[in-house]
Amino acid sequence: MRADGDELLVGRIVETEAYFPHDPASHAFRGRTPRNGAMFGPPLHAYVYFIYGANWCLNVTSEPDGVGAAALVRACEPVRGMERMRALRGRPEVKDWDLARGPGNLCRAFGIGPAFDGADLTTDPVLWLAGDGTELPVGISTRIGITKAAHEPWRFYARGNRSVSGPRALSP
Repeated sequence: MRADGDELLVGRIVETEAYFPHDPASHAFRGRTPRNGAMFGPPLHAYVYFIYGANWCLNVTSEPDGVGAAALVRACEPVRGMERMRALRGRPEVKDWDLARGPGNLCRAFGIGPAFDGADLTTDPVLWLAGDGTELPVGISTRIGITKAAHEPWRFYARGNRSVSGPRALSP
């Protein structure tokens, strides 16, 4: 969830990918740097980074303070605030299920950028995680868009959800 001024933007996370300290595809693999420092923070904090010179990506830290591990939030199913998400995306015609489909689109739709790097997602007044009691059927596949350790089955997605990103063959 994200408070954008007076409006609450809500999305249900429907796709993630795990990245571990020993994982060659992880930003933590070579150790802590100024860029990846938030990834080494305590669990349930945001690690936000810029990729390919075009997109911000949101990760949620998952291990004790000092251990570099996180889950990339690849997609959300929009629940509330879709018109504001469209405005933030700059795409008034985009369908609801495509608003936050893919990590770059997700960050644009929710207005997530570098100011949120390191935010405590349990207490931050603007960006936080919360459950709504919905249980989704979970699928598992290899990760998307990487070359190192691409074979690892560390991508988790809501089966049958249209907001899940990537090739449909990986997300039945």
